[in-house]
Amino acid sequence: MPVFRLLIITLLLASPALAKPPLKPDACVILLHGLWRTELSMKWLQWELEEAGFATANPTYPSLRYPIEELARRGVGQGLRECAPHQAAEIHFVTHSLGGILVRQYLTRADIPGLSRVVMLGPPNQGSQAADYVYSLEFLRPLTPDAIEQLGTGERSVPHRLGPVDFELGIIAGTANRGGPLPGTPAQASDGTVAVEETVVPGMLDFIELPVGHTFMMWSPAVRDQVLHFLREGRFDHSAVTTP
Repeated sequence: MPVFRLLIITLLLASPALAKPPLKPDACVILLHGLWRTELSMKWLQWELEEAGFATANPTYPSLRYPIEELARRGVGQGLRECAPHQAAEIHFVTHSLGGILVRQYLTRADIPGLSRVVMLGPPNQGSQAADYVYSLEFLRPLTPDAIEQLGTGERSVPHRLGPVDFELGIIAGTANRGGPLPGTPAQASDGTVAVEETVVPGMLDFIELPVGHTFMMWSPAVRDQVLHFLREGRFDHSAVTTP
């Protein structure tokens, strides 16, 4: 009976046992959001990375609840656990703001097998004077997480005690500060939250400035293109940046 045979063939083709397994990705990218954010802030970039063929992990962590040391353990650790099933040969990171500091902090306590390339978006690698200002506001102190003080430039500054990086790091700094000088800081190029000069760190492999703001830089097509270029090539595409 032709109809019966067609039904059997259709069922066999749809059988999980006979379905062609997905290709194993060469790399898994862990995305880490910033302070006062969740994994949703990195979702579009996650989709774009997956479309480009990368496996991804996009964990969230309670950035308002714990100091940076604990946030690093939780955020990076969860990302590694989510990447594990992919059995990827290389582990990349794409981070926003505080997320980059978590990677650096985690690496002071543990190695990451297969660690390859890291792209940081607007990271306060030299500490943040804007964080100092927010922490100085007494009326906000009860609502201010530990991580704010630790992201500053004072005695508890985590970025100040982290050394040079020894992995392939590319940093994207934003320059679209449309609100004037950062609070409590002199006039300087910034993304509206982190100054350009605060993003750099000794040992970085490449650095690029883009006309984007801190809050939504991870939703920028220009940022996406540079992230993908660095993950693939180990450098940014400086030829794509036009100088005003």
